[in-house]
Amino acid sequence: MYLNKPRSRFQKRQLIYYRDLLRELVVRDLKLLYKRSTLGIAWTLISPLLQLLVFTFVFRSVLLVNIPQYSSFAFSGLLVWTWTQSALFQATGLITGNRSLVRQPGFPITILPIVTVTTGLIHFLLALPILLIFLIVDGVQLNSTFWLLPFLLVLQFVLTVSFAYPLAALNVTFRDTQHTLGVLLQLMFYILPIFYDLNKVPDPYRSLFLLNPMVSLLESYRAILVYGTLPDWRSLLILAILSSILLPIGYRVFKRQSERFVEEI
Repeated sequence: MYLNKPRSRFQKRQLIYYRDLLRELVVRDLKLLYKRSTLGIAWTLISPLLQLLVFTFVFRSVLLVNIPQYSSFAFSGLLVWTWTQSALFQATGLITGNRSLVRQPGFPITILPIVTVTTGLIHFLLALPILLIFLIVDGVQLNSTFWLLPFLLVLQFVLTVSFAYPLAALNVTFRDTQHTLGVLLQLMFYILPIFYDLNKVPDPYRSLFLLNPMVSLLESYRAILVYGTLPDWRSLLILAILSSILLPIGYRVFKRQSERFVEEI
C-alpha cells in the first residue's frame, strides 16, 4: 500500500507536467503561426468565410444547387475538414521543424502530434460561434442533439492524432511525404461532401465514399448542428472502433521511428 502512494504521486506529477507542457506548446504554436500578422488569429475565420463566399456564389448562383440552409451546410463542412486537413499537413513537419526540442534529452516527443491537433481544435472552437450565427440566420433551431457535439470533437481528435503520428514519423525518412500529402488532401477536399450533398452521389459510388471516415464525421456534424437529428450511431460506433485500433498502431510506429529522429534530422 505504501509503495503505491509514491507511485500514484509520481503519476499525478507526470500528468500535471504533460498538461502544462501541452498548454505551453500550443500557446507557442499559436504565437508562431500568427507572428507579425496584422489580423492574427482572425485568419482562422477569414479563410473559411472567403471559401464559403466562393462556394455560395458558384453552387447557388451558377450551378443552381438546391440545398436548404446552404451557408450552414457548407460552413460546417469547411470547419470540420479544415481542422483535420491543417493538423495532418502540419504534422508532417513536426520533427524536422522542432529540431531543438527533439534533440533535447528527456523531452517527450510523442506530445508533438497532440499539440498540433489541439491547436486545430482551438481554431475550430474559435470559429464555432460564427457557425452558430449562420445557423441562426438560416433559421436552424438548436435542440438537445447539440450536446452530442463534444462526443464528435473527441472522436475527430482521436482519429486525427491516429494519422498524425505515422505521418510525422514518415516525413523524417521520406521528405516528400509533406508534398505528397498536400496534393492528396487537396484532392480529398473535392471528393468529400463538403460543399455538395452526399445524396447527390450516384448509388454505385456512394458506398465507396462511406469508406472514408471523414464522410461519417461530416454527416454526423451536420445531423446534430444543421438538421437537429441524431447521427447514424452505427457508423459512429465503427468509427470509434477504428480510431481505437489506429491510435495505438500509429503511436507505436512513431515511437519506434523516434529512436532514429536525432540521427536523421
